[in-house]
Amino acid sequence: MISPMAALAFLPFALPIGIWVSWSDMKFMKIPNKAVLAMAAVYLVVGVLVMPFQLWLWGWAVGAAALAAGFIANATGLVGAGDAKFAAAMAPVFVHADLRFVLGLIAACILGAFTAHRLARLIPAVRNATTDWQSWTHKDFPMGLALSGTLIFYLAAALLPLF
Repeated sequence: MISPMAALAFLPFALPIGIWVSWSDMKFMKIPNKAVLAMAAVYLVVGVLVMPFQLWLWGWAVGAAALAAGFIANATGLVGAGDAKFAAAMAPVFVHADLRFVLGLIAACILGAFTAHRLARLIPAVRNATTDWQSWTHKDFPMGLALSGTLIFYLAAALLPLF
């Protein structure tokens, strides 16, 4: 698990990026490259300040592996390109994480995001307020919602020892 102090440093930047990614993916069914680059820049700048240097370097290796896996998943039609790129940009934050915890967290976030999205689109007040959101009628699910949730909940969970 990432240290509580590192999580505290990442969270103020990851939270607005995660909200941006979620909103954009639900509205346009696209994750902007600027959001991906912003997340990578946060890891570049904040990570080197709050993580041991060798661990920070390993984070880049994790990101590269995630990018390669995402490229293959995108090429086979399993995920969108934006999803693959954002997953790779956020992956370095998980460099020191327990894989079992992260897999459980992402599974919970996927189920929660899917359920919340499908329920929200059934509520007339929500649909009327967001009539131009493509995700309401698109056959695909806006996975950026689940990816952002995974990142934010992971950082929030790392803060628990401070309380």
